[in-house]
Amino acid sequence: MGEENMKIGITCYPGMGGSGILATELGKDLAERGHEVHFISSSSPVRLTDCFHRNIYFHEAEVVDYPVFKYPPYCLSLASKMAEIAEKRNLDILHVHYAIPHAGSAYLAKKMLKDRVKVITTLHGTDVTIVGVTPGFNPFTSWVINESDGITAVSQDLRDLTYKTFNIDKEIEVIYNFADTERFTPGFDPETRNLYAPPEHKILIHASNFRKVKRVTDTVKVFNLIQKKIPSTLLMVGEGEEWYPANQLAQQLGIEDRVKFLGKENFIEKILPLADLFILNSIKESFGLAVLEAASCGVPAIVTRIGGLPEVVVDGETGYLSDSDNMEDMAEKGISLLSDENRLNQFKQNARKRAVEHFDDRLIVPQYEEYYKRVLGEQRKDNDNEGD
Repeated sequence: MGEENMKIGITCYPGMGGSGILATELGKDLAERGHEVHFISSSSPVRLTDCFHRNIYFHEAEVVDYPVFKYPPYCLSLASKMAEIAEKRNLDILHVHYAIPHAGSAYLAKKMLKDRVKVITTLHGTDVTIVGVTPGFNPFTSWVINESDGITAVSQDLRDLTYKTFNIDKEIEVIYNFADTERFTPGFDPETRNLYAPPEHKILIHASNFRKVKRVTDTVKVFNLIQKKIPSTLLMVGEGEEWYPANQLAQQLGIEDRVKFLGKENFIEKILPLADLFILNSIKESFGLAVLEAASCGVPAIVTRIGGLPEVVVDGETGYLSDSDNMEDMAEKGISLLSDENRLNQFKQNARKRAVEHFDDRLIVPQYEEYYKRVLGEQRKDNDNEGD
């Protein structure tokens, strides 16, 4: 490994979830900084499709589908691919996002290479709060986190919850999610905005992977209460298991003409600035990357007071926090804010300012670089001690 540039393998879920998006954006930023980045996953991550860089490589972990297997052994295929790439490209670090199953696969790869690569696991939320705590995974999750050479969490709340939930005997570093505030920026073409909503409408937006924890149907219910008082349109960005129930609910409520389901959107930075307000009703949320990207575009948010969201949204300044079961409260706060143009504009400015000053990629990515060097420095110290 050179003094500055590192060779880093990154594994993440390739879909629209925050963990995969964060991992991809991190890899792209690291490549821009001169590091060699290898994405190792089941398919190319969504945010990687708009990128070409000489320091970025993608390696597909192909899954063997053989009749003797009830389920294709993805974890083993991934471990083999990790080990193969780490050996061929002389990787310094395997940085895996989401403990289950990626940290387990990385541990196997590390042992296949006789510990010649370091493993860093970043915890993102439901890998700890939902998957990891199930009886079938709890002991393994605890063990594989402890076996990682480095552990990071995307919020203070998630770090504390991990310590509370599992028997972790290592330090967990908090490194917040980040946004490219030069890419996610306020401003839009009015003609483009008019393609989505009439000029007199306020635009609300929700973006997620439409899993049950996001409570997408409740977002539609909150919007329904708001639109009765404020002429408005709701943009729903993303796909997932809750897409159909949310679509059906909009029809049942008779507001299907005001709820626009846009599907997956690779260039969400073009959509977010159109909005006046972001809505997120999650019952579990370790950080809320979409909320941050909206804030970077000058869009305040009304979110549930859970997980790491209070670390992102400053209540009464960049948006509002609300109890997770109180849709009426969320709607009332939304109506109040959207009815007061001066206060709405101040919230927009506050949201943008907080994103730039606290979560800009130029502030956060160097923290990952320093953490990598610290973990690798510990490896060198261990090697020196062995020589003694």
